[in-house]
Amino acid sequence: MPTLSNSSLLSWITFAPLLAMGGIGLLLLTRPLTRLPQAVLDQASRALALLGSAASLGLTAVVWLGFDSRASGLQFVHHAVWIQAFNIEYFMGIDGLSITMVMLTALVSFIAVLASLPWGIPRDDAGHASPVPGAKNGQHFSRRSVPGYMALLMLLETAMFGVFCALDFFLFYVFWELMLLPMYFLIGIWGGPRKEYAAIKFFLYTLAGSVLMLLGMLALYFASNPTTLVDGSPANHTFNLIKLATENDFGSVGNLLGMAFPKVVWVGLFIAFAIKIPMFPFHTWLPDAHVEAPTPISVILAGILLKMGAYGILRLNFAILPEATVWAQWGMAIFGTINIVYAAFVCMAQKDLKKLIAYSSVSHMGFVLLGMAAFTEAGIDGAVLQMWNHGIISPALFLIAGVIYDRAHHREILGFGGLAKVMPEYTAIMGLTFMASLGLPGLNGFISEALCFLGAFPVFTVLTVISASAVIITAAYYLWTIQRMFLGPLNERYKGLKDLLWRERLTLYPLAALMLLLGFYPMPILDLMQHGLHELVAPLARAIGL
Repeated sequence: MPTLSNSSLLSWITFAPLLAMGGIGLLLLTRPLTRLPQAVLDQASRALALLGSAASLGLTAVVWLGFDSRASGLQFVHHAVWIQAFNIEYFMGIDGLSITMVMLTALVSFIAVLASLPWGIPRDDAGHASPVPGAKNGQHFSRRSVPGYMALLMLLETAMFGVFCALDFFLFYVFWELMLLPMYFLIGIWGGPRKEYAAIKFFLYTLAGSVLMLLGMLALYFASNPTTLVDGSPANHTFNLIKLATENDFGSVGNLLGMAFPKVVWVGLFIAFAIKIPMFPFHTWLPDAHVEAPTPISVILAGILLKMGAYGILRLNFAILPEATVWAQWGMAIFGTINIVYAAFVCMAQKDLKKLIAYSSVSHMGFVLLGMAAFTEAGIDGAVLQMWNHGIISPALFLIAGVIYDRAHHREILGFGGLAKVMPEYTAIMGLTFMASLGLPGLNGFISEALCFLGAFPVFTVLTVISASAVIITAAYYLWTIQRMFLGPLNERYKGLKDLLWRERLTLYPLAALMLLLGFYPMPILDLMQHGLHELVAPLARAIGL
């Protein structure tokens, strides 16, 4: 696959947050000498985190403007030998698939940092500052936790960029594992009352998937053909994802564990990525993690981390093991349908607003699986567009849940009523986001779901009909939530609640604008990805005889 350009820009995007984290660490190390007051250290940590995230966002805009959606091959490539003894390369680059995910990561991460800045302290009816979410017995977290929180957030952002830019399997795996620790601590330290349980559950599920990915990576490496590294030196095997896809025929390797080699490796990799999606029955870690995580971390978890599972399936399973992918086609479609229908019915039973939104993410990621499994242009385009659109809608939903929790100190849907009378702006933005999530025409959730159905219907007619019927359940639980929270008589306990603050507007309004814009005109995202997706799935087309 030819490359269009050689540039270190992706590396700067990836490591700018890590540089900010280093600045925070330097502040902590030099504090005994500088004797900075804690308040100054906290503000400096926030400023550095905002600067690091803003730098990545700005550089991503440069990449977006310079990306040629009509060109073949990889763009903005940064390629060098890393560990020559083991044929490991530092290989960064993007195509039509990864450019959309890099843009999403930059936007959502910046919004998460904004949401982490305490520009306004919510107060209760008596005028007292509200307890920090997750603090026990109404106590605030120690102010010393601010630099640690911001540093971990920057480390997490670097890892997420790396996953979407890395094109060496070993490098991809390093970034994938790097996500685990900061997310574990961000939930386990700054989370809710059951934060330890949620963090450990997240860690164990993700680690189990990582072990399967490691085994699959080693199997592909040792089964790969001899090649050359980027500097021309010979290599007996390779971790290069492009060469694994284009220079190897793993169908001729033979058997592994009594099954064909590609099928065994495909299943291992698929389960590793299915845990992250999350796909039924590997989904149970997600609601606990979302409910206990701080709002900005839920924003990142839903907006970016879930997309990594589907991205990994497209980048590795589809491109490297196309014959095994064809073999597993119906399995993916069935599990996608189960995700859509099962999670929609579970949402109907939820009393906690955040848990309802968490299960709605499980349902909506089922559309991605169904669209990908169709192997049609409309289905795969719809799947990737659904990843983007869900990455816009779900962060807005969790920000909305965080707004009401900051004021009322609970998220029980039945505990509210008549909020539209005192919070009309909040009601409007929540209604818009709910409508986008349920797929109302004119909002961005509709076009991606419609493309998934359009691509899947000729291949999985019955499954598509079942999945489309679940949209009715989605509409039911969202409309029921609106009715119970915002309509009817006002709960007198909440007559003094304030509407949106400027900080909350700054995080919610850009997402709302994208819901409207992409609902009427999705071509800016579709044009970016279509050519690159066609090349990515070309081996799949050959495997099914197209």
